[in-house]
Amino acid sequence: MVIPVHDVNPVRRTPWVTYALIAANVLVFITTPGIAGSVAGSSELAQLCHLQAFMDHYAAVPRELIHHQMPRVVPTGEVGLGPGGPGCVVGPPGYDKSPPLSVFTAMFLHGGWLHLLGNMLFLLIFGNNVEDRMGHIRFFLFYVVCGYAAGYGFALLNATSSDPLIGASGAIAGVLGAYLVLYPRARVWVLVPFLVFLPLRLPAWLVLGFWFGLQAVYSSGHGVSGAGTVAYAAHVVGFVAGMLLAWPLKPGTPPPPEPPGLLFGRRARPHYSW
Repeated sequence: MVIPVHDVNPVRRTPWVTYALIAANVLVFITTPGIAGSVAGSSELAQLCHLQAFMDHYAAVPRELIHHQMPRVVPTGEVGLGPGGPGCVVGPPGYDKSPPLSVFTAMFLHGGWLHLLGNMLFLLIFGNNVEDRMGHIRFFLFYVVCGYAAGYGFALLNATSSDPLIGASGAIAGVLGAYLVLYPRARVWVLVPFLVFLPLRLPAWLVLGFWFGLQAVYSSGHGVSGAGTVAYAAHVVGFVAGMLLAWPLKPGTPPPPEPPGLLFGRRARPHYSW
């Protein structure tokens, strides 16, 4: 897996929506009840129960999205003593949850620092240019639509699942799909793990195409055990949605600057004619 760190594609205006989305995701993360203990590896049961209840309330659950049925019992956030010892108490939900709205709130929830920082890195690198091309308001609407497409697409493929779906990666996958359509030849600095991290400058079509290929393979269950706990199918759906929505903008998109004499991050040897 390559790690993008910077793209060679300047913008004409400040990407305020991209910055605001990053700030909102970070703010929600650090104020999520119980997240500090979970991130620090703490096993304090009260914190874990509180976090579980919060996620169940605001995360998107495929079964709820497809069947519009709330479960009869949900985590309450309290700790109780059962036959098997201390555990999280469950009971009737004390709130009214809107499944469609939960798709939006789930876009700002993350399960750990690595999950958050990975998503924000991709949004920072690729979101600014897509916002620059679309404009602030259209980019925000585009981001939300891609997030909803990813959430409901995943739910349709996992209609009976009661596992919560969280994270901005579905919406950000849409941003990546749009970037691939609009700026396929833009150069992206990446770190490639090979004994050490090798810095290379690669075309966006290669970086994002490779990323999408991995998501497609993983979503089919190949390469990871049971597809892991990552919603790879949501990434695939979000990416395709982003490509389709950005396609009408492609004809009027100016090409990114092409650094002269560069070949995959190294300066090519000049050819002289005598």
